This record gives sequence, C-alpha cells and structure tokens, in this order.
Amino acid sequence: MIDAKKIVPDTSVLIAGTLSELIEKGKLKKTKIVIPMTVIDELQAQASRHREIGFQGLDEIKKIREAGEKEGVKIEFVGQRPTMEEINLARKGRIDAIIRDVAKKEKGTLVTGDYVQALVGEAENVAVKYIPKEKVSKVDLEDFFTKDTQSVHMKTGVRPMAKKGRPGRVELVPIRKDKCTEKEIKGIIEQVMSKTRIDPDSFVEISKQGAIVIQMGNYRISVTKPPFSDALELTAVRPIMKAKLNDYSLHEELEKNIIGRSSGVLIAGPPGSGKSTFAASLADYLVSHDKVVKTFEQPRDLQVGPEVTEYAPLEGDWEKTAELLLLVRPDYTIFDEVRRTRDFRVFGDMRLAGVGMVGVVHATGPVSAIQRFVGRLELGVIPHVIDTVIYINSGKIEKVFSISLTVKVPSGMKSEDLTRPVVEVRDFGTKELEYEIYTYGEENVVIPVKGAGSASTAESGVEKLAKETLYSRLRKWDPGMRIDFTGQNRITVKVRNDVIAKMIGRKGQRIEQIEKELGVRINVEPKDGSLKGEIDRDWEETGANFYLLVNPKLSGKTVDIYEGEQFMFSAIVGRKGKVKIRKNTEQGKMALQAYLSKGLRVLV
Repeated sequence: MIDAKKIVPDTSVLIAGTLSELIEKGKLKKTKIVIPMTVIDELQAQASRHREIGFQGLDEIKKIREAGEKEGVKIEFVGQRPTMEEINLARKGRIDAIIRDVAKKEKGTLVTGDYVQALVGEAENVAVKYIPKEKVSKVDLEDFFTKDTQSVHMKTGVRPMAKKGRPGRVELVPIRKDKCTEKEIKGIIEQVMSKTRIDPDSFVEISKQGAIVIQMGNYRISVTKPPFSDALELTAVRPIMKAKLNDYSLHEELEKNIIGRSSGVLIAGPPGSGKSTFAASLADYLVSHDKVVKTFEQPRDLQVGPEVTEYAPLEGDWEKTAELLLLVRPDYTIFDEVRRTRDFRVFGDMRLAGVGMVGVVHATGPVSAIQRFVGRLELGVIPHVIDTVIYINSGKIEKVFSISLTVKVPSGMKSEDLTRPVVEVRDFGTKELEYEIYTYGEENVVIPVKGAGSASTAESGVEKLAKETLYSRLRKWDPGMRIDFTGQNRITVKVRNDVIAKMIGRKGQRIEQIEKELGVRINVEPKDGSLKGEIDRDWEETGANFYLLVNPKLSGKTVDIYEGEQFMFSAIVGRKGKVKIRKNTEQGKMALQAYLSKGLRVLV
C-alpha cells in the first residue's frame, strides 16, 4: 500500500509494472501520479532503440490511465524535456536527479524500485517509497517441460508443441488440445521479463524490433511479434543432458593433441545433433587438465562449470571481445555458433594469435564445414586455423578429419607443371587421404580422392571439374558443344564450324589462357565431323612466323587446318591470302610437324 496523495514514479517502477498492479489490487486509490517528462522521453528513447523495457514502461502508463479511472487515480505530466547534454549524462545519474528534483518541487513521494535512487533520495531529504522487486520463484512456462523435453513451441492460435527425446531420437508432440491464446503467451512473457530483471542468472541477450532473446537460467527463450512474425510466438529451448568427454569415443591421440598443444578444432553437425553438448563436455575436460577456458556465446547457454567464463559480444562486436580476451590469455576459447563472415575471421585471428580455438558450426557433412572457411580465409591459411574437424550426428562422433597443407601435384593430375599448394583432408584414425582442396583455374575446389572411393573416382572428379569449368567459359559460343578427355591432360571440344575461330580467339590467345588456368591441352574441332573441301596451299617461313598461302579471294574467311584426318585448329585468312601462324605457339608447333610429315591440309 502507498499512502500518499501525490507520487512521482521513476522509470524502474514503470518498467516493473508495479503501479498498475497496486491499482488493480485496490492498494492505490485517489492518488495523483506525477510523471516527469524526462521519464517519458527516456522510455521513448529505449523503445526507439527497440529495447523491450521502453515498450514495457510506455505500456504501463497506458495501464495506469485505464485502471486509475475506476479508483480515482489521475495522471499528470510535468517538467521540461531533457536537453541533449542531460540525455548524454543519463548513465551518470542525470535523469534520476531530474526525477528527484520533480518530487521535491511537487512535494510528492518518490516511488522507485532502484535501491541507489531510494538511498540518494533519502540523503536529499526527499520522501521516498522503495518497492523492491519481488522474486519470481517459478514461471508458468516451466510447467510445459518434462525431463526429456528439449524445447517448447507456443504460437497464438496453435496448440503448444514440444520436442522430446535425445539427439537423434526426437519427436514433436502436442502438449495439450487447447490452443494458445495471445493473453496466455503475453502473461508468460511478462513473467519471464520480471524474473530477468531480478534474477542474476537471467538476462536479455538480443533485443530488436519485433524480436527478443532471453537467457533465463538453462532456458533460452525467443519471442517474436508482428510485424516481424505473423503472430505472437514463443520458443523455449533447454539442454536435457550433460555429457562427459568419456561418453564419446574420442580418439586417444586426439585427446593428447588437444591437451598437449593449442589446436584449432571444428565441431560440426546439423541442428540438434548435440554439437553444443559435446563442446561443453570438451570445455569441462580442458578445465580438468588445468587449462584456462573461456567461451564466445550469444546467447550464453553452454552448460559449463563455474571455472569457465562465458563472454557475449562486447558492444555487439566479437572483434572487441577478442581484443579483450587476448589480454586475459586463455588456453582455449569455445566459439559457439560461428555463423557470419566476421565470426570466421575473428576465429581465424584468435587462432593465428596462438589461442587454442574450438568452433561450433552448422554443417551437413564434415567437408562442408571446412568449405565454410573457404573464401572467408585464404586457402593456405585454413590448415593453420583448423587442424581437426569433429563431425557430430545424433549425439555421437561420426567422423574425425585432420587437415594439413602440402605442395604437390593434385591427385588425378600428372604434369609436374601443375604443382600447387594443396590442403589435404585425411581420416584422423587411418590417416587415409580422402579430400583435397586447391585452386583450380580461378576457383577453390574440393575434390574427393582415394579413401572417398577408388583412384578412378579422383580422376573422374578432376575431369568433371575441368569439363564444367571449360563449358562455363565457352558456352556462349555454342551451348551444345561436346567436351571429352581424349588423353592424359588433353581435352577435345567439338563445336559448330562457324564458331571455331571465335572460340579459339585471336592468334589462339583465348584457348591458350584457358589451357594455362586448367593445366590441360585443348583441341577445338568441328562437331559434325564432316570435312570441308580441301584447297591448295603453299608454305612460307619468315622470322618468327609461318605463313600458309591460299587463294587471296579467301581473305577474311575461316579455314580449318588438319593433319591428315585429325583437326588441329581454325584460322582466319589475312590480306593477300596469308594465314599467319607464330612459330613459338602450340598451333605453330603442330602445323610445322604436320608440314614436315606432309600431312598438312587446309579446308574451307
């Protein structure tokens, strides 16, 4: 009961919803509530930044007005709006000081739920009514959870549902027949927010317009509202098991590697597979071996021991958290849910700084987890950032890969000229090579090799990649072209006769460039296989060039050059009937060999 004819509430009381409750219970009657304009502006500013407390405070004022009409409670707004300087000094207590000044001037009772505000008010001889926040012992939401419930899903107009079971054996089942009402969900949200304000183990992780994420003890609660979602929805997730590293069949050598030196470990798997559970068990295992362990989490819901400090993004930025963490000097950092490009880069920077890193990522397979780093980090840097990938599925370790960097000719290629840096992905237990990652043409590619199938599988993978790359480069001239491997590192491209010259390019430059990028020899031939009419020709050699001499009337036309029945290349006849061929080109060497063997033919 507040026994005062005039009261001045501060923001803490309005956000807590205390006054409307007192009015509804008949404990606040025939009273004037004086609200400083400073309070209104502060709540509006919070709401404009999409913070839930701003909306709660403004909604409380509406409730007070509606409930107060029956009990003779009136609202009055007084004072000046705060200046920009006062707004900037809000964190230093300037807004609270203005509210106390209003209480003095109006000769009213300052009502607050902030102990410091109450203490300062008493020191300044202001009449104060301190209303401490009532501790919420239990939220109705917890009644929906049983021992095997992973998550609860509530939406207006839909029956509440629950996911029950352990990873790999989860069922979505209805909790009851009655549908959820908006009033019911709002009531649960208010309970959650009330507990969040006073419970040290509860806090708001994310607050955006139309969405809020709260960590309440072990529960991660996500709330979405229109217009972000089509209806009010609440989803609560809770871990149902806490495992130890001994519960997993982790390779003994891998355990020694992690403990003996700082490593870059990637824990991958589909949603709900048990990745975070394994990460938490690994954190506890590292702590038990005298390692300093920290975590990067948002929301902070890993079930780790008190020795492990859980960090959120500092001022919303993981880079700032990383800067601070380097001063703390942890042995290992668990980065739960590496999602965005900046997350991958922060992970890489921390690892290259010498900190042991364990990253948790969503992936459909162990190789796709590595691919998520490709393009975000330089290819040669990846093995220095992650050396081990552990793939979790249905709560069990399904695959473990080790990653290393070497310089060699990729599997399926033969020429020593194709030597390049190659990232090798091997089975951790058998040491068998299963995948290779390297630069092919202008792209980074992942190719399965021996261990993911037979040796021929690797060769077919390289061939397939070469064909796809070549087709993407040349299809604009003839989408119906045929591409075949006709020998070791040799490709034959069969196209329409009228596009051969364009495809080859001036002096064969286009095809030569593609040959250098792909590391293969390319022959371009007419697709229909029909030979044109053969014409007379002569041969002339001058300096760095050969010249085929044909009828001057063919100047500007395209002719095909053959060695016997084998097509070699096409060329355009220049002025005075001359076909110029450079000696030091592939076409020049082929033409000279055909001429010397007396098999050179020109067709048009």
